[in-house]
Amino acid sequence: MTQIRHNWQRDEVERLFSQPLNDLLFEAHRIHRQHFDANEVQVSTLLSIKTGACPEDCGYCPQSARYETGLERERLLPVVEVMAAAQKARAAGSSRFCMGAAWRSPKDKDLDQVVEMVKGVKALGLETCLTLGMLSEAQTERLKAAGLDYYNHNLDTSPEFYGSVISTRTYQDRLDTLQHVREAGINVCSGGILGMGEQRTDRVGLLLQLANMEKHPESVPINMLVQVEGTPLHGSEQLDPLEFVRSIAVARIMMPESFVRLSAGREEMSDEMQAMCFFAGANSIFYGEKLLTTNNPAAEEDKALFERLGIRIMGGTDASDLEAVEARPDFTYKACSGHAH
Repeated sequence: MTQIRHNWQRDEVERLFSQPLNDLLFEAHRIHRQHFDANEVQVSTLLSIKTGACPEDCGYCPQSARYETGLERERLLPVVEVMAAAQKARAAGSSRFCMGAAWRSPKDKDLDQVVEMVKGVKALGLETCLTLGMLSEAQTERLKAAGLDYYNHNLDTSPEFYGSVISTRTYQDRLDTLQHVREAGINVCSGGILGMGEQRTDRVGLLLQLANMEKHPESVPINMLVQVEGTPLHGSEQLDPLEFVRSIAVARIMMPESFVRLSAGREEMSDEMQAMCFFAGANSIFYGEKLLTTNNPAAEEDKALFERLGIRIMGGTDASDLEAVEARPDFTYKACSGHAH
């Protein structure tokens, strides 16, 4: 079994990235098989419970109040609507229900309703995940008491490149929230976004930050930038798809026991690129037609791809079992907002 390390050096990671692709994929796939079923993928559903009007200036995000992206602002959803969406997600084969709110950090009074959502989703037998922005120590403890399983807070990129994308919160702010989450005993979900104009050295830096944490994040979402007109990063140079695959493979090698999630950007990925990512060690996706405000492959497309690849949905749901659910007239997902976690 591969040793779990927390002392990676930059030159080691650079060497991983620069290997011949076949060698890199072989090593990543070998490690993946040691820790996971190579033909199983964990499926989550993501719902925006409060959309738009965020005061932050993240250059990739259409939810920022600073940018004109045509996004309709919405208040926090009623608990009953969230529960209905969670029931549909469970019926479609999702094992984790993730709820995202466009806040810089939630007010304590905001958490009253969110706590009820967590309790309700948990009662359905689903894993629960939230992404609400920065949290205090007391807030994380309250969410833990409610039964929260995962909290997402992405690092987005390397410490060096971070200031080129965001100025309204610091890298240390993000690390502090992750520390609060870890200390509260909640599983950590943290990854980044590729294709924001960063260099390979920044992709190396991001993975170093994640893999050298005292404990690896249980879930590592790797997003491909979805360019939204009106945001500062619209018009960025497209990342080479094979560089994205390399990043997935290196993440798998550095964090052997983490779920590596193929997140935002799948709408622009070919089936062949997604298949390479699964081979390289990705073993989690979001299921449904929307991720926050950006498109995601339709459920029917995911089902067809899984069938072609012989991939099973973790938890015993076969892709073919989803047909009846998807055919129902009430099978819809509410649009969400921004980059997936």
